[in-house]
Amino acid sequence: MNMESIAETSPVFVARNLAKVYRMGEVEVQALRGIDLTLYRGELVVLLGPSGSGKSTLLNILGGLDAPSSGEVYYLDHKLTGATEAELTRFRREHVGFVFQFYNLIPSLTARENVAAVTEISESPMRPEDALGLVGLGNRLDHFPAQLSGGEQQRVAIARAVAKNPAVLLCDEPTGALDSATGVVVLEVLEKVNRELGTLTVLITHNAGIADMADRVIRLSDGRIADIHENATKKPACELAW
Repeated sequence: MNMESIAETSPVFVARNLAKVYRMGEVEVQALRGIDLTLYRGELVVLLGPSGSGKSTLLNILGGLDAPSSGEVYYLDHKLTGATEAELTRFRREHVGFVFQFYNLIPSLTARENVAAVTEISESPMRPEDALGLVGLGNRLDHFPAQLSGGEQQRVAIARAVAKNPAVLLCDEPTGALDSATGVVVLEVLEKVNRELGTLTVLITHNAGIADMADRVIRLSDGRIADIHENATKKPACELAW
């Protein structure tokens, strides 16, 4: 997807002058310092930066898991800042899929049951079997997490996130616990979800090599956006240099 076609689509998130301050006793930590950002439908965005640069804080605010200290965030035409906890819960449940570094699967449930736990409370979900087929695990439906490799467990976690047909997929270091070969398989799944479902996909990594698969790369430093780079051509995940 080129930036001309992205810019013609409607913004999904608009953030204006976002700041976030954490207070730890007497100490104040400024995690975000005046972030302005627009993210568009269907794009794949990589957030890059060292630990402490504000990547996870920004992702958590976009996903309604945290609130900024100041500034505004809009999702489509809904203002997230100032929303009640019940409204944010509904927003997360209906519109956002989350993928984290650790898979957070329920050990006593099969892959199918882990995904079904989400689809049963969603508005217009995919069938768990279809979601697992999308991530290449159609032959692992009845396996428990302990019977799956780390990469397979992460793919179940992605299936669980996309099974509710979210408009947004937010991924925080989804390959952080995986070796590079397994990580590429997981990135190929995210690439496929972005391409086939048109899901705005935002991926946090500290691995600069992953940036080549993005439409846009947003580099954070010390709570600020240091640089936004558009990739003229995207590399497929299987060609990334780690």
